[in-house]
Amino acid sequence: MSTANTYTEQELVQGLQNHDQQIFGYLYDHYSPALYGVVLKVLNDETAASDVLQEVFLKIWRSMDKYDTEKGRLFTWMLNIARNTAIDALRSKAHKLDQKIQELSNDVYAHTSQLTVHPSVDHLGLAKVIEKLNKEQRTIIDLAYYKGCTQEEIARVLDIPLGTVKTRMRNAIIQLRNILKQI
Repeated sequence: MSTANTYTEQELVQGLQNHDQQIFGYLYDHYSPALYGVVLKVLNDETAASDVLQEVFLKIWRSMDKYDTEKGRLFTWMLNIARNTAIDALRSKAHKLDQKIQELSNDVYAHTSQLTVHPSVDHLGLAKVIEKLNKEQRTIIDLAYYKGCTQEEIARVLDIPLGTVKTRMRNAIIQLRNILKQI
């Protein structure tokens, strides 16, 4: 392991797989702000986001043996755990779909021009990448990724056909891939 205060991704993965508490502490210190930003964007509740963040790091610690370096980077894997855990927490609340849709539709129409990635994760450059999408694609990405809506829910919220949602989602993902390849 490196004696410096930074670690390569390979050192992080190896240390986490060996349940090295120093590596885990480093991981928490350096990655928790970005993961917290994703969780907070989904939940929109700071207290709940702090609780979910702890759960995220427990999941990372416990499931490190499931991480596959060939399927993607460690940070991407952790972001997915954070997002999915936050969405699970959001869905576990006893909210009815109608309440969720009403809340989202008010949010979407009131802030459509201001849809951006939460400032806590802006240092990742995600806001600039997502802003390159057109308004309709940004709205759909925001609802799907950060609000945890299904395509059917998005169609209802935006009052557009399901096929349109699927097309915009597919085009947005293709465009995001192309943008990220250029970075």
